[in-house]
Amino acid sequence: MKKLPLGIQTFRDIRDKEENYLYIDKTDIALNMITGGKYYFLSRPRRFGKSLFLDTLKDIFEGRQSLFEGLYIHDRWNWSVTYPVIKISLGGGVMQSKEDLHRSFMWLIDTNQKRLGVKCSYYTDDVKNCFLDLINKAYNKYQQKVVILIDEYDKPILDNITDKALSTAIRKDLKNVYSVIKESDQYLKFVFLTGVSKFSKVSLFSGLNNLKDISLMKDYATICGYTHNDILEHFSDSLQDVDLATLKQWYNGYHFLGEPVYNPYDILLFFDNHHEYRNYWFETGNPAFLIEVLKQGHYFIPNMEKIEVSETELGSFDIDYIKLETLLFQTGYLTIKRVKTLFHKRVYELCYPNLEVRSALNEHLFEYLLTHSSIKRTTLFNAIIDNNMQQFEQAIHQLFAAIPYNNYVKNNIQHYEGFYASVIYSYFAGLGIEFIAEDVTNKGRIDLTIATPDMKQLYVIEFKVLDGKTKKGDALKQIKHKKYYEKYQASAEVLYLVGIEFCETERNICGFEWERLV
Repeated sequence: MKKLPLGIQTFRDIRDKEENYLYIDKTDIALNMITGGKYYFLSRPRRFGKSLFLDTLKDIFEGRQSLFEGLYIHDRWNWSVTYPVIKISLGGGVMQSKEDLHRSFMWLIDTNQKRLGVKCSYYTDDVKNCFLDLINKAYNKYQQKVVILIDEYDKPILDNITDKALSTAIRKDLKNVYSVIKESDQYLKFVFLTGVSKFSKVSLFSGLNNLKDISLMKDYATICGYTHNDILEHFSDSLQDVDLATLKQWYNGYHFLGEPVYNPYDILLFFDNHHEYRNYWFETGNPAFLIEVLKQGHYFIPNMEKIEVSETELGSFDIDYIKLETLLFQTGYLTIKRVKTLFHKRVYELCYPNLEVRSALNEHLFEYLLTHSSIKRTTLFNAIIDNNMQQFEQAIHQLFAAIPYNNYVKNNIQHYEGFYASVIYSYFAGLGIEFIAEDVTNKGRIDLTIATPDMKQLYVIEFKVLDGKTKKGDALKQIKHKKYYEKYQASAEVLYLVGIEFCETERNICGFEWERLV
């Protein structure tokens, strides 16, 4: 059995015969890229294998034939021709200032100079011209066109995304450096940039509009990540007692307009931890910036079960206008569920990729809202399972009583019906409770429908905020008047209608009515 390449992003280390690491061959995709174009861009969430793929390209261009024995490209590539490769990775550490960015770039340029055996003629405070000189000297020394590979090109911006002034200044500096690529076209063989986000070409790449964006191209959908067939073929010795349907539910589901993929980080840790289901990928990130955007925009969290965005909105964003849906997709918290065409324009429906992301993100959001340590996470869950509506009401009352006062200061969220629905939604989603996504909306349909895993026990819930026009009992009356329950009446073994009213001044429940229909 091959060893699992946990945390290894260097192709040479994985292909070391003495180490015997598992490697899933992506060289067919690499060869297709190299022979089919010159300038490429790829956006993928963190820990998806971008760095390993980029390092694979480096070893191909440097002619390290022995590393590719048994792989697709081995007998299809001319190993006698090699190219000088400039590799720049901005993934290390957190850059908290323009000075940090400058020092990092100069260190990377110096590292490439030493590896290639050339020396920049410019002073160390001139990053752009040192980069340009590095390309020229590499070309002249080796008498071959140069390959440029840039990994995590956007990380300095994302590190400071909540500080608009700093992130804008860093974007300006990066734009200045990346402009070198366009200026050096005659000296370049191949260029590949990777990152988490896709910023506007106008704002960051300074005219480098010939980048071929393969992020949502079917031929490159599996460039990073593992397919289900990869799991069956390469992990066959470890699949005993693994329920494949459950594995898919937890970790599969990332769609880039082609075959769906698993996050490789999840899969490797799942098998390394003896088939224990945990939030491996989620726990390595920090979605604090998402919480800030959600808080500022009073976003209706249940809508994340089903979001529709245009092709333009999905494809790019910029510091001056950060659209939450785009940010959630590009960072891996949402994925493409389906694509449809409306009036000759493509519309993308987004949803959570899998159970890990859905439950972990909502648990994180819930913990931001709720800091009271005495709240038991399973109280509401047990009330549903036991059909105990008195306990259900008491648990929700305690839930909102525990939300810190500071969360209401300098905003009007206590007047916003979606806020209350979002809190309860995040509470249940964090526990893995099932929801019916088509029902979740703040524009006239069911506010929230929750269900036990077997879908036999359902709760149709309507929220109201008492604002002078609405009175106690109106929430339940609306459910009955609009007959929200009809679609479940025949299939559910237990069906509850629940109306909940909230008081703006008390910031808690002031009305709770329920009726068992089945």
